[in-house]
Amino acid sequence: QVQLVESGGGLVQAGGSLRLSCAASGRTVSESDMGWFRQAPGKEREFVAAISNSGVITYYADSVKGRFTISRDNAKNTVYLQMNSLKPEDTAVYYCAGGTIDTRGTYAPKYWGQGTQVTVSS
Repeated sequence: QVQLVESGGGLVQAGGSLRLSCAASGRTVSESDMGWFRQAPGKEREFVAAISNSGVITYYADSVKGRFTISRDNAKNTVYLQMNSLKPEDTAVYYCAGGTIDTRGTYAPKYWGQGTQVTVSS
């Protein structure tokens, strides 16, 4: 059984940066395409970014493109989300997920972490 544990969330001022980490245990993340999602209060969970199991292919939501970077270190069984130029609207609980990317570039999560809170103050 795989477990994903996110860390790195916190409170930051608008324009600041945070780096989220997602550490996997019980299964090697190199077998999975990995993704990040977020859920703001009163809103549905939304896709943020995904990376193929090799790390060669990445996808981003339009709202974060150019500001966020997803990466992975398969040797450390860890996936990262570097978030720059943060905005108040980025405030949400951020979830790491393991899943698959289909041929259309759509990410389908299969298992989740517990989430980490990111709060951006104006």
